Amino acid sequence: MFSKSKPSPRPQAEPVPIPDLPDLPSPSQKKQGVTTAAAAPQPAPQARPAQSSSTLASGLSFNGDLSGNGQVTIEGSVTGDVRVSHLVIGETGSVEGSVSADVVEVRGRIVGAVNGKQVKLFATAYVDGDISHEQLSIDVGAYFQGRCLQARKDAPQPAQPVGFAPPRPAEAPQSDDGAQLISLKPGA
Repeated sequence: MFSKSKPSPRPQAEPVPIPDLPDLPSPSQKKQGVTTAAAAPQPAPQARPAQSSSTLASGLSFNGDLSGNGQVTIEGSVTGDVRVSHLVIGETGSVEGSVSADVVEVRGRIVGAVNGKQVKLFATAYVDGDISHEQLSIDVGAYFQGRCLQARKDAPQPAQPVGFAPPRPAEAPQSDDGAQLISLKPGA
C-alpha cells in the first residue's frame, strides 16, 4: 500500500570561502607570519582638533580667578570667578564667585552670578545667584534661588516701509504761567 522510496544522496556543496576583513590578516597569513601594509590598521582622520579640557578633581581647592578658552570640569572647589567657553560643575564641585561661559552645566553648587548662552541645572544642582542666559533648563529637583534674566540674541530691527514716518506726539498747549494743559477731547 505505502511504498517508501529511499532518499537520493544529495551532492555535497563545496564550502563557501569567507572574505577576510581589510584590517585583519587572513588565517593563512597568520600561520605564515606574513602581514601586509594594507592590513595594518589606519588611524581615523580627525575632522577638527580636539578642544582642550581641564579637570579640577574632587578634594582639590583653588583660590583665585580661573579663565581660559577650553572646557573645564570642576569636581573640587573654586573660590573666585570662572570664565571659560564650556564649564561643567560635577556633583562634588562648588564655585563661590561669578561664572561666565558659553555652555554651563551644573550638577554641583554655585554661589554667585551665572552668565551663559546655554545654562543647564541638573537635578543635583544648587545655585544661589542670578542667572543671565539665552537658553535655560532646570531639571526637577534642582535648587535655584535668584533671578532669571533672559538675554536675547541680537535680532535685526524690522524694516519700515519707504516713505513711512512714525507718528510724532502732538504738543500740548502751554499756559502763561508755565503749567501744561492737556486736552482730553477725542481728536484734539
